[in-house]
Amino acid sequence: MPETVLITDAVDAVCVEMLEASGFAANVQLKRSPEKLKALAAEADGWIIRSGTEVTAELLEAADRLKVVGRAGVGVDNVDLEAATRKGILVINAPEGNTISTAEHTCAMLLALARRIPQANASLVGGSWERKAFTGSELYEKTLGIVGVGKIGRAVAERMRGFGMRLLGFDPVLAPEAAERMGVTLVSLDELLEKSDFITVHTPLNDATRGLLGKENLARCKPGVRLVNCARGGILDEAALLEALESGQVGGAALDVYSQEPPPPELEALTRHPNVVATPHIAASTEEAQEKVARQVTEQVIGALKGEPVLTAVNALALRMAGQREVQPYLRLAEKLGKVAGQLADGHLRRLVVRCHGDVPHRYAEVLTIAAVKGLLGRWVEEPVNLVNAPVLAEEMGLRLEEQRASTPGGFTSLLEVILETSGGRRQVAGTVFGADDPRLVRLDGYSFEVRPEGNILFYKNVDRPGMLATVGGLLAEAGINIGALALGRTGPGAVALTAISVDEPVPEDVLRGIAALEGVEDVYLVSA
Repeated sequence: MPETVLITDAVDAVCVEMLEASGFAANVQLKRSPEKLKALAAEADGWIIRSGTEVTAELLEAADRLKVVGRAGVGVDNVDLEAATRKGILVINAPEGNTISTAEHTCAMLLALARRIPQANASLVGGSWERKAFTGSELYEKTLGIVGVGKIGRAVAERMRGFGMRLLGFDPVLAPEAAERMGVTLVSLDELLEKSDFITVHTPLNDATRGLLGKENLARCKPGVRLVNCARGGILDEAALLEALESGQVGGAALDVYSQEPPPPELEALTRHPNVVATPHIAASTEEAQEKVARQVTEQVIGALKGEPVLTAVNALALRMAGQREVQPYLRLAEKLGKVAGQLADGHLRRLVVRCHGDVPHRYAEVLTIAAVKGLLGRWVEEPVNLVNAPVLAEEMGLRLEEQRASTPGGFTSLLEVILETSGGRRQVAGTVFGADDPRLVRLDGYSFEVRPEGNILFYKNVDRPGMLATVGGLLAEAGINIGALALGRTGPGAVALTAISVDEPVPEDVLRGIAALEGVEDVYLVSA
């Protein structure tokens, strides 16, 4: 009886052909109910999906024979990775297959915006001949701002450089030297907004990028700027975009992705706006891309079922570590420390040092370093960052990695330090694990304190005098923000102190500016841990 690979989303026919040629049975079951999927999963040895199937912990629990889940595409956010790893199920993806298609669609959108091609076509089809109404603009010698210079952002840069465009890039995790090799000048987000004639975004959607191009940032743009989003819905604030289109601050927008898909009726005013080019999330939908991702993921699934090494595993290293329970809390801590350090740092990344104190961190220094890189890069790299590809991505970004083992944990049984050097300076964070699995952040830049690295944490330095905490607390209270916990670190009475406040929700920009404006307060950061 051949092993069975379940296919629950529409993939290219090459997938079934390759499986059957390798001696596997392909069980294609599209649009099945969760109850039916549970029964099908129980009989599957492998499972191939796209974005339409949610592989939940409940489905994985029922899949006693399942060895591998393959996602024909980049993102694996529709697979419960923790549950799969816990059960020893390999999760793989196809990260390279749709890069060119998405980049080409972005370029097509830029051209459509510049020359108003969809509007001119609709006018002609409607029986009009309005040549003067559709005068466009050249891309030549215009400035293109690329927000997120990962694989797709780089492919867009390469193509639009051929049109003679000046290329600016904003990417907190890319080294300037790496950008220069692509012909991209790295700048701050504010400078990119102020100088770009066209802006395209290529970042993941997370706490750092949700609403990144909102009301305030759109107001910073050049009047008449034109925007393209083929990345993730929600990066562009759709209500703010519509308002900016109506006022003329934004001259046009090209959208392939939306905060809700398909777009609900309340988004019709945006999608039907005369200066908007809207497509139904088709950037990666080319025949070539669909065949590439199907072929790549099927090759990897076949290899996994045959016990051969696979190249695109998302959780391979996590699986190897799953049997080592003692390291799991430190893996989570390392990722948190990398994430915190990245949000506290200014400038472009140069060097990351992970210093391990104590027996447990010593034994797993290599994997803890990779976990810290995952936390650092995950907020800005457009493809999913995992324990397999994190070192490769770091190298591409020009980030130097270094592991260090130290013998003095400084008052703790075990201590993990992450030191991040950037063009703007140096940040050092340290944490430990209390009990079996209770991670704590215990040091920041020489200050000692104790706070759980979770949720939203407000950090600031202040002159150590009476009333400072009450004043900051008053501003948070006025904004309706509840304080969950706080910790204070200082080097001595009257010296500059560091305060860490855990808050129940993100602190708005205007409140952060109000705190930073207080006399005696400096270095204000909101961190999502």
